Amino acid sequence: MEMKQTAPRVDPRRPWIRSPGGLKRIVLGEDGGRRDAPPASAAKLKPLRSAGPFDGRLLVVAHAERGQLDEAAREAIAAAVLLAGPREEVLAVLFGMEGCADAELAELALDRALTPVDPGFAPEAKLALLRRLWRREQPRHVLFADRGEDADLGRRFACRERLSVLTDVVEIAADGVRRRRPGAGFSVHPRAQALLLARGVADVRLPFVGRGLRQACAPEAAEERVRDLGGVASPASQLALEEADLILAAGNGVSDVPAFLRLAESMGAAVGASRVAVDDGRFRRDQQVGATGRSVQASAYLALGISGAVQHLQGIKACRHVIAVNLDAAAPMVKRADLSVIDDCQSFIHALQALLELESKEIGS
Repeated sequence: MEMKQTAPRVDPRRPWIRSPGGLKRIVLGEDGGRRDAPPASAAKLKPLRSAGPFDGRLLVVAHAERGQLDEAAREAIAAAVLLAGPREEVLAVLFGMEGCADAELAELALDRALTPVDPGFAPEAKLALLRRLWRREQPRHVLFADRGEDADLGRRFACRERLSVLTDVVEIAADGVRRRRPGAGFSVHPRAQALLLARGVADVRLPFVGRGLRQACAPEAAEERVRDLGGVASPASQLALEEADLILAAGNGVSDVPAFLRLAESMGAAVGASRVAVDDGRFRRDQQVGATGRSVQASAYLALGISGAVQHLQGIKACRHVIAVNLDAAAPMVKRADLSVIDDCQSFIHALQALLELESKEIGS
């Protein structure tokens, strides 16, 4: 019996967005169909993780940058929350978060947080605070993100208090923890008192909130063995994209590359690019952002003329704020962005450059 060939069918539940002309546009690479936001009256509040009383606690320590916690710090907090039992309090020391609201702490699922002013590179003062807190609160574990200032303070604290410590922890389970071994592979260990966590150890999207109590904390007086002479910012062009806090990225819509590079220099931003712009020879291969290039976690990612292929969106999923400049209001990058400017990116580049030059003249005068 001869079978008739049928036309291929398109899943009607494929994800889509509506274009300015009123047409549905399929968005490739998404996981589900369109999800309209429910009305505010239908929104459900997250439940409280535990109302206590508490007879134990876990401690997590993190540094904020410009009053905000990055993803590594949030993952360390989430790991402490998931590790805590129903009668254990999640206590945090958050340096540089003195202006945060109680609601923000509750959303992080913290029960209590001390928010001292960050004194900068002052390890002895920070260690004095943590040692006093360790003796007074007697937490079961203390957790740090294994990067930057948190990793440095975590190692100093574990050595000073002679705690058992595990670094580069990638998974915490009921029977112990897994850590990445130098070279290759993983090893399993019993839980240590101090845990320094690698990226991706916990999902920050928690289904509950904490009590969110905030306590002011006076800095400790301690004699520093090292005198802080301040920091010197290196040019953004010398930073690896993975380390950049501000990235200006170009896509196929950027034709005036010299003007784009002048804008990046004026902004003090690292330069990124889409795969199309790299394949055309306008940018170097090490500047490519995406699943086949560099995965970045900048505080601000400004995408000029980038439509937003799936691979590119994967590379910027850890960025805190994404700003898109594009003529296509229905582009996937516009959908991903926290702020979108629907305009020609060349006009935007020259206008922003003029504003920066005007501001520089006003400051100089």
